[in-house]
Amino acid sequence: MGLTVDPAWLEPTWFIDSDSAEVGEFVNQALADASPEATESDKAVALFHAVRDGLRYDPYEISTEPEVYKASSVAKSSSNWCTPKSVLLTAAARRAGIPARLGFADVRNHLTTEKLSAKMGTDLFSWHGYSELLLDDRWFKVSSAFNIELCDRFGVKVLEFDGTEDALMHAYDQSGQRHMEYVKQHGSFNDLPLEEILADFTKTYGAEFMG
Repeated sequence: MGLTVDPAWLEPTWFIDSDSAEVGEFVNQALADASPEATESDKAVALFHAVRDGLRYDPYEISTEPEVYKASSVAKSSSNWCTPKSVLLTAAARRAGIPARLGFADVRNHLTTEKLSAKMGTDLFSWHGYSELLLDDRWFKVSSAFNIELCDRFGVKVLEFDGTEDALMHAYDQSGQRHMEYVKQHGSFNDLPLEEILADFTKTYGAEFMG
């Protein structure tokens, strides 16, 4: 007996507006080369790569405006950070008929840059966002944050997703140095808990971090 699919994992929300024209166009482009026999896993992998490499990772612009976190807005951006990228991947998956939701965890980035560390005042990334995709009766945790060019530049292992294993941040970089450490799990969400995230950001990093 397979896992019962909650309709909420497929339905659009205000943030995960999978029914928007922008998300539809993004999905159509991402799956343009997919064969008629493509499985849901095949489509999920294609969508993952489209989000991972189609939007450059940029953690320096954290907005308090809800509108910019909508998947339809994220789809039009050229760069973004983990949470908006996860919103887009989750919306794209739902648009393609793949049950999806959001997951969050606090992670410690042992290789964060001096610039970012100075801005944040810590190497702890609160509410790091990723997508959770339901494929073949199994939930997969998938982080689409770091584009391949960024990984190559900083010597970080490229995070791949092939539809058979989770794609979470690597614990070590290519040279064996400690990289990402998952500190605390916040759980799974059918929509973006933006108010809670921004409140924790202000508490952790200070109000001047936002903007």
